Amino acid sequence: MSYLWQEFNIKTFAAETVVFRDGEFCPELSTLPDTQINKKYEKPVHIIYIGEIAGKCRLNIDISVPNQPVFLSVNINNKKPAFFDIFVKNAGKNSEMRGQIFAQNFNELNININAEHLYDDTGILIQSRILAEKNSKTVIHATAQILKNIENANSDISMSVMADKSAKIEFMPSQRINSVPQNAGHSASIYNISPDKIQFLRGAGLSGAEADAAMREAFKNDFSLF
Repeated sequence: MSYLWQEFNIKTFAAETVVFRDGEFCPELSTLPDTQINKKYEKPVHIIYIGEIAGKCRLNIDISVPNQPVFLSVNINNKKPAFFDIFVKNAGKNSEMRGQIFAQNFNELNININAEHLYDDTGILIQSRILAEKNSKTVIHATAQILKNIENANSDISMSVMADKSAKIEFMPSQRINSVPQNAGHSASIYNISPDKIQFLRGAGLSGAEADAAMREAFKNDFSLF
């Protein structure tokens, strides 16, 4: 599966895999039949969602076994209006899901992330990065839920956008916390390419286009969860 790294900048490693391409499940690239994790595997589970999307897309991730690490890698783009719903339910004690979502939006993109902690000592950590291109519209709605009597939940959802000046951005973060968590973080930010940074890169010998491309690539790859 090394081509995933070469073509989509997806970091692959020894894992049980579930692969979606252009919004469709790819059984020939997957070692698991779906995203319901109801069995303990010796390897981590890696859910990979890549390619171009349009219309309504949905990804359900259900973890019901203890001590199972799960990773989510998303690298998508849309040239037509798209709705991408991600629902994560973690009911496995000491199980943790770490997710990296990258999307390049050329049109109209709505991303909805819903993370539910259903058992003690569960972790759901998701970072989202969006490149909002010229005249695009991006809406990100993220909700973290920790049920009553759930102990030591580790919840963190962050959303970052690098946007063209003509792009429209809307963040809608929310938390529903009914128990004291180990950690419950939520953040949203917009990155702009400052003239000082471009000037610095130009001084290092890059052209204007090369400097802009370098800044975009740095933003795209500035993940820390893995």
